[in-house]
Amino acid sequence: MAALAGANLIYGAGMIESGVTFDYAQYVLDNDMARMIKHAVQGVPVNDETLDVDDVHVVGSFGDYLSLDSTMRHMREQSQPRFMDRRVREDWQAAGGRDAYDAAREAAKRILDEYHPEPLPGEAAERIDAIVAEAEERAGVR
Repeated sequence: MAALAGANLIYGAGMIESGVTFDYAQYVLDNDMARMIKHAVQGVPVNDETLDVDDVHVVGSFGDYLSLDSTMRHMREQSQPRFMDRRVREDWQAAGGRDAYDAAREAAKRILDEYHPEPLPGEAAERIDAIVAEAEERAGVR
């Protein structure tokens, strides 16, 4: 994971079939994964509070740490995926058993329906069109 720490582009986000097809739901899932990777490469804080040695001594090696106040205090510091459901299977199924891809597809549709980008400033669109036209002309596309 450390190799991705400075990456500003992860090739293939949203692409399936070796890049032949772009899938909006896959892009949403890949974005979620990139967020989790970004969170992970920030590292895990190791200090007296996060180690909480006193609780380790009280609970022991095979005890239940999930019900401790210290665990509850720090559990939200873990990455929080939007589409990967971490519930146990029984709870996931009781809630409808919707998989990550279906949730991501729904989110992608919502984004496409609701997102309205800010217009480009000034004559930026015309300038971009001129640059593209010039490049196409040099490439013999026009």
